[in-house]
Amino acid sequence: MTTVNPQALLRIRHDIQSMHAYAIQESQGMIKLDAMENPHRLPLELQEELGRRLGALALNRYPAGRIDVLRQALASYASMPEGFEIMLGNGSDELISLLALACDVPGASILAPLPGFVMYAMSAQLQGLAFHGVPLTSDFELDQAAMLEAIERHRPAITYLAYPNNPTANLWDDLALENIIRAAGQHGGLVVVDEAYQPFSSRSYMDRITGHGHVLLLRTLSKFGLAGVRLGYLMGPKALISEIDKVRPPYNISVLNCECALFALEQLEVFAAQASALCAERAALLQSLAQLPGVKAFKSEANMILLRVPDATKTFAGMLSRRVLLKNVSRMHPLLHNCLRLTVGTAEENVQMLAALKESL
Repeated sequence: MTTVNPQALLRIRHDIQSMHAYAIQESQGMIKLDAMENPHRLPLELQEELGRRLGALALNRYPAGRIDVLRQALASYASMPEGFEIMLGNGSDELISLLALACDVPGASILAPLPGFVMYAMSAQLQGLAFHGVPLTSDFELDQAAMLEAIERHRPAITYLAYPNNPTANLWDDLALENIIRAAGQHGGLVVVDEAYQPFSSRSYMDRITGHGHVLLLRTLSKFGLAGVRLGYLMGPKALISEIDKVRPPYNISVLNCECALFALEQLEVFAAQASALCAERAALLQSLAQLPGVKAFKSEANMILLRVPDATKTFAGMLSRRVLLKNVSRMHPLLHNCLRLTVGTAEENVQMLAALKESL
């Protein structure tokens, strides 16, 4: 067994050594409802067709013109406005990291409401930027006064606004959202509206994005149904995207990622039907959860539901013992006390989850 030279460890930043890596829960043999994945697989005939297309790819060559075809297809799918540009990432996680890298000027910082997506803070820490988290209100709404005060004080290079938010699954009040976006722009900051859960949401900021020259829209195909493909995309005014794109590694999108995404975009009716089915399941789940004593399920605009239970640790352990995997978010932030987050699954999975939850409370 090789022993690590302690001197070699000194070459790794101390703050990184003190960090916790992003945790992925073991899910073998479980009903997996912890990561907001689309539970539906491609129909068999589409699996076979995709397999033939992937098998014919020139894996001995670097990705080339097909990447531009994908960019155009995504721009069309998203109804991207004239004068905007699109940048691709290996999942939206890579794009969040690249944004921190591109905006790492002296004194720069990143700001976001909390609780929120953990990668905003992590990207700041890894790039050596300050991160400022602004707590939501007790009912998980934006605290407009606190956000405006934080923007005035810190003048962040990037303000993230997840829409819907993760893990609370709600959309923001329109007026508060606009006031915060306008305030960030007045101080020269970028605003990234993260629409990872757009396929399940009743609203998108795309309808209003052209009113601002400092707002970028971030999306992913993970929730769309391609979590395993790892493809995110960032849209915004061409002048901004052109500069951020300079820090993107060459060939960051593989030919396999690219072709899978293009294939999926040719099957929009299949994925739209899946999203519609999940929204219907979400509504049914919210009704069922409302009947459980001691459980509060919060309104959702995503493919997840946040619920508060009397004892999150006990309930989570009970669910695990019954082979149902949720996400225990109760320690992420004080506002999430005794909260669990569950992914909306198939009808069969949701029935089994509810049975396990009743027994675990």
